[in-house]
Amino acid sequence: MFVYEKKLQYPVRITRPNPRMAAAIISQYGGPDGELAASLRYLSQRFSMPDAKLKALLTDIGVEELGHLEIVGAMVYQLTKGMCESDLKKGGFAAYFTDHTLGVYPQSAAGQPFTAAYIGVKGDPITDLHENLAAEQKARTTYENLLHLADDPDVKDVLRYLRQREIVHFQRFGEAEQSIWNEYSGVADNPLEIKENLTTIHSAIN
Repeated sequence: MFVYEKKLQYPVRITRPNPRMAAAIISQYGGPDGELAASLRYLSQRFSMPDAKLKALLTDIGVEELGHLEIVGAMVYQLTKGMCESDLKKGGFAAYFTDHTLGVYPQSAAGQPFTAAYIGVKGDPITDLHENLAAEQKARTTYENLLHLADDPDVKDVLRYLRQREIVHFQRFGEAEQSIWNEYSGVADNPLEIKENLTTIHSAIN
């Protein structure tokens, strides 16, 4: 069961509308490396983790990503709130406005709607954790790209926070992968031997 706290994990206080920035940031709402994909990926992968500690890690990070989704949605909303049609057209937001008005809709910056194809779930803990390590790095890169595009200190402050959380998640997933090798392979110092003992991990799950 999830418990919802009625406040953002990190405050969003954007006072300068910027539809061009909103059109870019929306990618972290519903794009391939965005927060919706991350939350669904981890909350789905957790079921096949080999022990309660790893299940809890995936659950915790998956729930935090839902909090990040809320933060990104608040950013998009505040960046377009109260804007007239002419400003939206000048800001390159006309196509989005046509389909969604100023609602927050899960899509990439290129306009591709969210798809479950963004989610990698294999049921093999090592494979899934590698997927997560790559996903966190891709999300970090996307936030860094957004920081290059942003010029509003209020926007950059939130983007920096979200980027830092991707780095922390990357570290936690790396530790989780190492814990699997240590717990189930018994040969953590030899990657070749570890690979030959993957069946031990699978039998532990089953």
